[in-house]
Amino acid sequence: MRKSLPTITLPPEIKKVFQIFTKAGWEIYLVGGAVRDLLLKRPFNDWDFTTNAPPEEIQKLFPQSFYHNKFGTVTIPLEKERKIEITPFRQEAAYQDYRHPSQIRWGKTLEEDLQRRDFTINAMALAYQKQPRLIDPHHGQNDLQKKLIRAVGNPTKRFREDALRMMRAIRFSSQLGFLIEPRTFAAIQKNAALISKISAERIRDELWKILASPYPAEGINFLRTSGLLHYFLPELEATYGVAQAKHHIYDVWTHSLKALASCPSQDPLVRFATLIHDIGKPPTARGQGPERTFYNHEVVGAKIAREISQRLRLSKKESERLWRLVRWHQFTVDEHQTDKALRRFIRHVGKENLSDMLALRTADRIGSGSRPTSWRFELFKKRLAEVQKQPFTIKDLKINGHEIMKKLQIPSGPLVGKILQALFQEVEENPKLNRKSYLQKRLPIIYHQLGASAKSSKPPKEARQ
Repeated sequence: MRKSLPTITLPPEIKKVFQIFTKAGWEIYLVGGAVRDLLLKRPFNDWDFTTNAPPEEIQKLFPQSFYHNKFGTVTIPLEKERKIEITPFRQEAAYQDYRHPSQIRWGKTLEEDLQRRDFTINAMALAYQKQPRLIDPHHGQNDLQKKLIRAVGNPTKRFREDALRMMRAIRFSSQLGFLIEPRTFAAIQKNAALISKISAERIRDELWKILASPYPAEGINFLRTSGLLHYFLPELEATYGVAQAKHHIYDVWTHSLKALASCPSQDPLVRFATLIHDIGKPPTARGQGPERTFYNHEVVGAKIAREISQRLRLSKKESERLWRLVRWHQFTVDEHQTDKALRRFIRHVGKENLSDMLALRTADRIGSGSRPTSWRFELFKKRLAEVQKQPFTIKDLKINGHEIMKKLQIPSGPLVGKILQALFQEVEENPKLNRKSYLQKRLPIIYHQLGASAKSSKPPKEARQ
């Protein structure tokens, strides 16, 4: 079925690709997500084409291209990290591991190539001569209008070819705000266990895209109702239906989803931390009804976050960020807190993670049915900013170890660190004391207090004065 699309405007470099192939006598079509996003008027960077030309012929037409993969894809770089990818027609082949075809077989027609694709909205092609022309054998344009994710052909067959397509269906749903067509969703539920055949890295990447989407909470809920969540985040699934105490109007699962939906950060890791911040509540729940408790749920939750980080193959840096956000999310906001208490909080969270933690707290508040902020929370944020202007660590002192060794005529060793720590404790109590002149005057006194004279047969002159 072929439909004309007079309203689509293509960039000059894309029109040129069509012209070069046509002039050389080859078929060429824009396919996949590029066609979908053009119809939806969504921004995108990558332009995917398919052709009946083999890779070596494509490279003759585009000498600046490169080709180094078994799928036959030739890449042409564009400006600003954009690229064009051109792949010869492919046809269906047997899949050996629920992810990769056992062999790559070139197709002879565009129809063969579109038949092997995952969803109807990704199985459209665009031809171009003087005007764009849509080729839509699987009615993807109708599904775009109905806002449906529908598998091409038999959904069970599609998912048994590549089990990651089940998560991709939910990812497209959360990115586009679409529903999943009932037969397609039923096939996901039927084949959910196959997701365990997929690598943790691939699952994580799809999960991150769901979290970064405009509708992350809906996507996570689809993961649970489809049965997929059970196979890679059973700890999160366990929060479903776990009632909370009298101060909470939602169960842990609902609260977590509402918090995720309200998270002001666009960072998928921060959104993930928001989603799992109360993941330690099911194993720490004690009692029933309004007086139910979850003592140390943040400690237990942080331990679970470590385990999840390993399972999803997060980097060491990502794992540390996730741990800190879950471990310290249960912080107190009190107008009577001392500067010292605030500095201790910042050290726990990490200065670089403060904005992320505040985003999590904002989401936590909204997910509990509260307003996004309060006067205490605003005062807390203001004081956090102010306290960071004060000496925060030993490195902020106006004197260093080399100056101490020179002034007291002592060698490098643990004693220098003890002196620095003693000076910092004074400055932490009164930041105005962080002046070099004052710190230098304090050196002989602290040296004596630490018992240095008893350890040295010949203390420096200043220590004896």
